[in-house]
Amino acid sequence: MLVDHLVFDDRGYILSRSEAAGGRGLNASRVIHSFGGKTSAILTAGGETGTKIQQMLTDDGFPSEIVKIRSESRTNLTISDKQGLTVKLNELGPSLETAELEQLKQTVKARIQKAHWLMICGSLPPGVPPHLYCELIRLAHEHKVKSLLDTDGDALLHGLEAHPAIVTPNQQEAERLLNRVLLTRSQFIDAAQRIKHMGAEAVVLSLGSRGVVAVNDSELLEGLPPRVDALCPIGAGDALAAALIWALEKKKPFAEAVRWGVAAGTASAAQPGMNFANLEQTKQIYRHVTVRPAR
Repeated sequence: MLVDHLVFDDRGYILSRSEAAGGRGLNASRVIHSFGGKTSAILTAGGETGTKIQQMLTDDGFPSEIVKIRSESRTNLTISDKQGLTVKLNELGPSLETAELEQLKQTVKARIQKAHWLMICGSLPPGVPPHLYCELIRLAHEHKVKSLLDTDGDALLHGLEAHPAIVTPNQQEAERLLNRVLLTRSQFIDAAQRIKHMGAEAVVLSLGSRGVVAVNDSELLEGLPPRVDALCPIGAGDALAAALIWALEKKKPFAEAVRWGVAAGTASAAQPGMNFANLEQTKQIYRHVTVRPAR
C-alpha cells in the first residue's frame, strides 16, 4: 500500500494498493530476467493464496516450479508513504510436511544440474530444520554449482558451515548473527570480515543508503551509492543480490559485480511500491556508484 504519510496516533490515507507474488527468490529472479539473464525460480505455495501466486507467475516471463503444500501460503503487507518511510509486516509462513520438504529438495536436485548458481533466498518456514540451507549448499558443491545465501537467524548461522560462495546479510541480519550492535564504519568492516571467517567465501554486507562492505579472499571493498529519493527500500537487497550474481555470471571482476549490486539496490529503492529497477534504470545509477578499497 502507498499512503500519504505514516505517523503514530494519526490518520493516514491509502493512495494506491497492489498485489504481487513475492519473496526474496522471486524478486531476485525478476531482476535477473529484466536484465536479460536466464533464471528459474523454485518456490512452495498452497491454498487459495498459492493458487493466486501461481496465476501471477504466468505473467513474469521466466520459468518457475511450484512445490505444492497443504498449508496456506502467507501474505505479507508493505506500507510505504510518499516520503519513503516503510513498514513491513510479515506472517510467519506455512509449515511444511516431511513429504513436502523432501519434494522441495528433490526439485532443487533435479534443476541444479543445469545451473551455474543456486540462490537460496528468504527465511525458513516454521518447523523446518535450520540445516536445510546447509544441505542445499552442499548439494550445489556436489554439482560444482556456486551458491549465494540470503537469509537470517539460525538458517544463516548453519548455512555458513557449508561454505557458500557469497552471503549477503543486511545490517540487522549481521547484528543478529554476531550478537552485537553495528554503528560505525570500522564495525561494519570488522563484521564483514568476521562473517567471512565463519565460512563464506565472500560477504557483501548491505547497509542501505550507506552502501555495502564487501570482502573476498583478495579484496576488502566498500561500495558507496549516490543520494537518491528512496520511495520504497523493501526489496532493494533482493535487487542487489540479483545484480551481483548477474554480473559475476558475465565474468565481471568482484569489484565490478559489487558496483552493479549497489546500483541495482539503489535504483530499486527509488521505485514506488514493490517495483524493481530495470537494466537501463540501473545503468543510470551505476555511473555514480563508487567502489574503493576499505582501509
